[in-house]
Amino acid sequence: MRRRRIRVRAWRRGMREMDILMGGFVDARVETLPAQALDELEALLDLPDAAVFRWLSGAEQAPAEHDTPILRQIIAFHQHDGPIH
Repeated sequence: MRRRRIRVRAWRRGMREMDILMGGFVDARVETLPAQALDELEALLDLPDAAVFRWLSGAEQAPAEHDTPILRQIIAFHQHDGPIH
């Protein structure tokens, strides 16, 4: 139930770019995330889209209190060194 709620929240951010960034990550990884990561993810979903988008896009560094392992996982998930197939 918790994972399903997270999936819905990730895809209904309000900002289409955030839907894609958060929803894509959640769809791919939510089933394997441990409880601590789910806690961090839910806290991230509670934050304003504009701020999180700046962190995910690299426009700004996340403040220390939000620079969590899950944020770094989401950033890494969307970085690609080669072509995307």
